[in-house]
Amino acid sequence: MAVAARLDSFLSRKGIVYREVAIDQAANLEAAVMTSGLPREAFVRATLLIDINGVMMAVHDFNSALDLDAVQQLTGRRLQPLTARQSNRLFSDCDPGFPPVIGGAYDLPVLVDEDVLDRAQVLMTGGNDHSLMEMDGRSLRLALAGARGGHLVIRGQGSGKGEALSLEEVADRLQRLYRLPPMPALALRLLKLTANTEATARELAELIEFDPSLTAQIMRYARSALFNYPGQINSVQEAVTRVLGFDRVAHIALGIASVRAFEVPRQGMLGMDQFWRHSLYCAFLCQRMAPWCQADKGLAYLCGLLHNFGLLLVGHLFPAEFEELNRLREANPESSMHSLEVQVFGAGNSQQILAVGHGAIGGILHRLWQLPDPVVKAAGMHQQSGYHGEHERYVLIVQLANALLKERGIGDEFNPDDVAALAAALGLDDAALAAIQADIENVAGELDALAASLSS
Repeated sequence: MAVAARLDSFLSRKGIVYREVAIDQAANLEAAVMTSGLPREAFVRATLLIDINGVMMAVHDFNSALDLDAVQQLTGRRLQPLTARQSNRLFSDCDPGFPPVIGGAYDLPVLVDEDVLDRAQVLMTGGNDHSLMEMDGRSLRLALAGARGGHLVIRGQGSGKGEALSLEEVADRLQRLYRLPPMPALALRLLKLTANTEATARELAELIEFDPSLTAQIMRYARSALFNYPGQINSVQEAVTRVLGFDRVAHIALGIASVRAFEVPRQGMLGMDQFWRHSLYCAFLCQRMAPWCQADKGLAYLCGLLHNFGLLLVGHLFPAEFEELNRLREANPESSMHSLEVQVFGAGNSQQILAVGHGAIGGILHRLWQLPDPVVKAAGMHQQSGYHGEHERYVLIVQLANALLKERGIGDEFNPDDVAALAAALGLDDAALAAIQADIENVAGELDALAASLSS
């Protein structure tokens, strides 16, 4: 069947025609749009909202972000987004993450953004993960008959319709238009030390001990219950040689020192508190997965720890826009980060280059800072599902770590991923996944405590 059963019955009963567009199977709607090769601006999507009076559907352009204040003004209701689990139960005949925009087929009241009603042609999900629906504007208006129209999305933002830029062009424009923060001096010295295969634990400890704050954080890390070291640890050198090892100390120190290049608020889902929590969990998982995937443990840890630095750069360069992005992330948990970034940074001015997404921006920064190539690639491509190419193993390890963390509500993305496909691509079976997930449970408290200490 081309579309979900209830939707097919509804459209047949109304005599509404559509065209099926076959696509490769996708993990979520964002991936389906990306892999379809069709213009993003042609798509519409549904956001599911709920309050004590029940569920309501809002239909709007795929690249737009819902304005909950505008929804409240229109409805007089303080609606909040449904969780993915609630949405999946409501659309039980659909693949998870693919709710159709035709709310009438599911007996839902519908709000529709006025821009959608003016469209001559639209693309949308039909409820499954392997095809899309194309419908002309008249048919869509018939399908949405009875819906309440109004302006539902954030005003004044770009459409993201500009020509795509290559990463080389983005890097060039970033350097010309903005003053990018240099790598902090201590981080640069740490990076040079780690590149020296003859470097000793003593040299690393002496470098770290130049900075009392960094010294205290490394000591706290080594003494944590993560490692359960039974004896006393009285110096950074002892932390390196007895507990943590050279690479782990060097990498966590590099991460801590590098973050000092940015001024970003602590609060919110994208603030520094959540950044450190996400980064430490991701780094732990990447290191844990590395032996199963024939990857270097230290390099995998560094990829996980630094993969989201593009978000810090965006917050540092554009505090007002970052505050808006933070607010949109809170209000639109089912939207992809990329679509929200397009909404905030897609205007037709010099900032349009930032609409490539924080992942690509982070990859550019890491390249300018001359970090290892797998770290550059993992940062630059962690938002790109279905990635194949250079340093693919490290990109996929970060993507799988993020996918597992989404299940715990950790990170800046909430759309479900195809965990099974990512695991299979890395050669991880169910037993390995179960062991890795059990490890998260065992160390969660210590990682949370460490993240709180690093962000303070």
